[in-house]
Amino acid sequence: MNMQHVLIPGFEKLASFVFWYPFIMSLFWIAGTLIYIRYRDRDPKVDFSTIDWPLVSFLVPCYNEEETIEETLKHLLALDYPSKEIILINDGSTDGTADILKEISRNHPEVRVIQLYENKGKANALHLGAHASKAEFLICLDSDAILDQDAPYYLIHHFLHKGERLGAVTGNPRIRNRNTLLSRIQLVEYSSIIGSIKRTQRILGKVMTVSGVVVAFRKKALVDVGLWDRDMITEDIAVSWKLQQRFWDIRYEPRALCWMLVPETLKGIWDQRVRWAQGGQEVMLRHWKVLLKWKQRRIWIVYLEQWISTLWSFAWLFVTIMLLVTASSPQDMLFWFTFTSFSLVFMSLIQLFIALKIDSKYDNVKRYYVWAAWYPALYWIVNTIVVVGAFPRAIRSRVKGGYATWSSPDRGLTKSKS
Repeated sequence: MNMQHVLIPGFEKLASFVFWYPFIMSLFWIAGTLIYIRYRDRDPKVDFSTIDWPLVSFLVPCYNEEETIEETLKHLLALDYPSKEIILINDGSTDGTADILKEISRNHPEVRVIQLYENKGKANALHLGAHASKAEFLICLDSDAILDQDAPYYLIHHFLHKGERLGAVTGNPRIRNRNTLLSRIQLVEYSSIIGSIKRTQRILGKVMTVSGVVVAFRKKALVDVGLWDRDMITEDIAVSWKLQQRFWDIRYEPRALCWMLVPETLKGIWDQRVRWAQGGQEVMLRHWKVLLKWKQRRIWIVYLEQWISTLWSFAWLFVTIMLLVTASSPQDMLFWFTFTSFSLVFMSLIQLFIALKIDSKYDNVKRYYVWAAWYPALYWIVNTIVVVGAFPRAIRSRVKGGYATWSSPDRGLTKSKS
């Protein structure tokens, strides 16, 4: 398409950036995933019976979770991990969560409950849970999460065999509700996009974030960095950066499966993704000085990729609007969008296919590949607009400060794992 009619200096270069950046990054994630599988995904099956397993504290923060917390606790109690304590933290819920937790604590002495009467955020709840815990190793779970029977073993095994500088091990969230278009699109995303990024970043030696749904920590590492930041909207991203800047290692364990619920409404997805995008931008704004420290050079590529991705979102929106406004004919617009969309969708589908095939060893997800077509066609655009919309919030939150509180998320319309 001839763009010379768009009278803005550098517009063609900006449009080229909009096209080539996701194309190249898709190749990058594919390569990283294949390298991870070749060199890092060959750990033999662990013989759990031969290991003296240490005490583990399961921390479950709750806010308005009366519909999910009993099921989560039922599965936690059923875990055969030999030495565990369960700590439930009610963060000022306004529904029936407090009464449910009281009843649970009466019926299960091994469960301890911390009742807070004011919502101060997930990070604050985890703070209190960590202080109350008796164990050196903590496994933090969302209150809708169902942990696989083997997951605690795989998570803790890393701490026992990968050295004293291992600070955290992030697990592999899997989607339970799979009966709607939006949930199936997210299933493809978690298995392919997020899985590819985690594997590639692990090859680089630094990760953007652990998974807040399921992650294990060494308490000593958390104490070393001052625990979680209570003023950050995404405590999992923030603590990941604090740990790695203090040279604590973070690993990814795809065998540590954890089943969770995802939003199935457009509003639910919008709210969730804006929070994620805002949280990532808050962390980038807080930790910009990593670029000035040579000792932090291994995390530079992760930091820069985040900002370039944010810049790309603004560039895509700007280029799209300008082309819509200045196109001399519908044919011009059709050619531009057909060429760029075909090329990027083609690369995206290759990436999705490879990642789904790899992830199918943990979960039967290959049959959902047909839903992959919706990801670049619809979801990509939504996520791009989310990044743009979240940026002003990130700026305001850095100025405002204070506790980063949360609201009860959209847990989906169905709860089937089939």
